[in-house]
Amino acid sequence: MSSAHVDIPDGSAAAATDGFYSPAKQKAANRRPSVLTIQRARQTLCAAKVKLIFAALAFSFILFASSKLSSFMGWNPHNPSFVSSPSRGGYTVLINSWKQSSVIKQSVAHYASCRSVEAIHVSWSGSEPPSEKMIARLNEVAVLKSEGAQKTNFIFNIISGDQLASRFKPKSYPNTDAIFSVDDDVIVPCSSLDFAFSVWQTAPLSMVGFVPRTHSVNKEQNNVAYYRYEGWWSVWWTGTYSMVLSKAAFFHRKYLDFYARMSPSIQNYVANERNCEDIAMSLLVANVTGAPPIWVKGKIYEIGASAIASLRGRSQLRNKCLNDLISHYGNMPLVPTNFKAVSAKNEWLW
Repeated sequence: MSSAHVDIPDGSAAAATDGFYSPAKQKAANRRPSVLTIQRARQTLCAAKVKLIFAALAFSFILFASSKLSSFMGWNPHNPSFVSSPSRGGYTVLINSWKQSSVIKQSVAHYASCRSVEAIHVSWSGSEPPSEKMIARLNEVAVLKSEGAQKTNFIFNIISGDQLASRFKPKSYPNTDAIFSVDDDVIVPCSSLDFAFSVWQTAPLSMVGFVPRTHSVNKEQNNVAYYRYEGWWSVWWTGTYSMVLSKAAFFHRKYLDFYARMSPSIQNYVANERNCEDIAMSLLVANVTGAPPIWVKGKIYEIGASAIASLRGRSQLRNKCLNDLISHYGNMPLVPTNFKAVSAKNEWLW
């Protein structure tokens, strides 16, 4: 007797495991893969949605944090009143020279060799003006040491009398937005200078410099605080600063105009003290921006001994200047910070 032969449709092996074929079982077997596929697709889609939501939240947080940091640091790279300028490609070195003809030649030669320097303005505030021969020689040095095809524009301003405060009142107004203010006996390597310039370009409202200083509350009487001017060791110990000195700092050229239009009482005070123009500039910028300056890590070299820096009682004089100038403002505009700009190219660990 011949055995019966039953054709089982393809893919129905599972339905025949019990030895017979059932149409109902066949339909169920054919339906299961599609259900599992849909479930897996739903799970994948849900996981993707969760990841997308988390990514969106993270991106929003980064944007929020960036805007807050920019606001805190006074960064505003899209402010047209400060940024839009055809001369934004370079900067002017504003050298303050005070009776040190022996170092001014070396200073001019060095800064003329830095590639982003478009002009060098020397403000000479000594009691005796330099000779015409010396000025001509400085101009030759600026041209000879210039990098590239564009020669450095050199301008020598003679300020009548020993008025250090006039360092921020140049007779010839710079054409570049960026001003690098520096003492004639301070040398900043070109690489450090270019990095500081790039930092300033991201924060053109701020003072960006190499010499940080800070302040502290010394005492308070009758709700009036008396502040102490703190030097480098306090910055090193606490990691906090509220000023960068104009002996080596970038700032926007508009602050030269703001400085010239400061209250006459402040200008007269600075002129009489002959020592506080850098504190006055730090207070001015802080009062305008409501933000701290930016300290750039970099080595600087002093090639001369400044007579001002060696005066006895300098600490007491700086304390007096700080408090007297704050009284003119009616408040404390300086903002402490712990931020420091460091070039990743020069750091092994970052």
